[in-house]
Amino acid sequence: MPRPTAKLTAEDIAPVTDAHGPRNKIGPTGRPLPDLPVPQRPEKTGPAQVIAMCNQKGGVGKTTTTINLGAAIAETGRKVLLIDFDPQGSASIGLGVQPHDLELSVYNLLMQRDITPAEVIRPTRVENLDLLPANIDLSAAEVQLVQEVAREYTLQRVLEPIIPDYDVILIDCAPSLGLLTVNALTASNGIVVPLECEFFALRGLAMLTDTIGKVQDRLNPKLEIVGILGTMFDGRTTHAREVLDRVVQAFDERVFHTVIRRTVKFPETTVVGEPITTYAPSSSAATQYRDLAKEVLARCPAG
Repeated sequence: MPRPTAKLTAEDIAPVTDAHGPRNKIGPTGRPLPDLPVPQRPEKTGPAQVIAMCNQKGGVGKTTTTINLGAAIAETGRKVLLIDFDPQGSASIGLGVQPHDLELSVYNLLMQRDITPAEVIRPTRVENLDLLPANIDLSAAEVQLVQEVAREYTLQRVLEPIIPDYDVILIDCAPSLGLLTVNALTASNGIVVPLECEFFALRGLAMLTDTIGKVQDRLNPKLEIVGILGTMFDGRTTHAREVLDRVVQAFDERVFHTVIRRTVKFPETTVVGEPITTYAPSSSAATQYRDLAKEVLARCPAG
């Protein structure tokens, strides 16, 4: 059983006021909230920090987090590229692109040497946010890449020319630990692990950290876990609070202070094809992703 959360004093839970309104001093993880500065606009673009959004369990909020974190970082004036690396094309749909209408996708970039990133990347309706889209064709790459020399480095190779053109590149990984995900981890500097606050999602975390360790040892020693993000959190339930408490016990400061709470707004944003930061910019969900962007940029200062 998790240790009981320390009893908080009235002073601890008293709200403080910042530029975004009143906040509690103690966050949902039971730790004092850090006073993170507003990210300053960068003086120049690049080289990009490449961050994989990774969890082999589906339905934990990877795509929602990738889209909304990317949009929140783009608001700070940074040039962001979102790579849809899931054959389901959910990130593409979430930004208003229909996968079945694509003539070129990330699959063509991986498998055809004569295709350049500029031919596949497309702008989104969000300023400073570009998309490298995907569709079901990408599922064939998992099989075809097996025959390639240095197959784990294929994504890294095609991204190399555009690293100077962006400040942050976010990769929305497929819900598996197959060759596509290994490619994403090999091409990345860091990993953000969205974790639904429920027991079965917690069980899969050990398998993921084992895979990350193998990639670090054999393919990419620079790879680091940027943070673990609690998603779909409902503070009214004891189960959600206990799961979050266990994650904090196990991973301590690797767990982001920001927690993404359940809201009906996220399914609505998928329908309209835009992030929460533009669909409902003053909502608490948008504020949570802006707070997450501050944490990610503070942990990846080069970004």
